[in-house]
Amino acid sequence: MALMAGCGALDYGATGRNRTASLNCCRLQTGSAKQQAIARTAARLVGARTIQIGNRLVSYDCAGVTRAIYLSQGHDLYAGAGENGQANGVRRIYEHVQKHGRIHRGPAVGPGDLVFFDNTWDFNEDGLLNDSLTHVGIVEAVERDGTIIFISRVSNAIERYRMNLRAPNTIRHADGRILNDYLRRKKIGDPLATGYLTGQLFASFGSLDE
Repeated sequence: MALMAGCGALDYGATGRNRTASLNCCRLQTGSAKQQAIARTAARLVGARTIQIGNRLVSYDCAGVTRAIYLSQGHDLYAGAGENGQANGVRRIYEHVQKHGRIHRGPAVGPGDLVFFDNTWDFNEDGLLNDSLTHVGIVEAVERDGTIIFISRVSNAIERYRMNLRAPNTIRHADGRILNDYLRRKKIGDPLATGYLTGQLFASFGSLDE
């Protein structure tokens, strides 16, 4: 399935990271009761095309949906971050995690953790692969082979996607299982190094302190 993520950010060094390097990741850690509740809330929203958490209005993009899911558990991912007026939702969430948690690349990942991506679309429309932190989702589970299942708003609905950082350039395993979904739409004129799969576009995970 080819698609384009509808979230963006400014350039914060996406060109400095290797999108295709395999990582010894991931294994599932249990997570706290709150983290598990966040993952369950995200799972209940799969397929939804509208979202409302209490009386609070949130934007229906990947960052807004992610924020709303955390708000349902009493945690605002925008609190105290991105106040410079330039950062969009994904960057604000990233900065919040930097202040109140941990940015990492595994190997242990828990339910409710955040997963960030770079270059899921050409946000600044300059034709270069320099668009960092353009998408975010919430980890639901990790399969035995290390494949991450995460939930995010992409295109027109909230859906499940898969990512395997041990084989970031592989769409399907030999047995037919999906390892990495498409997260960027292919376009004529894309740079030769453009990644399209979740594993190729992965930036980092985010875990919040309790």
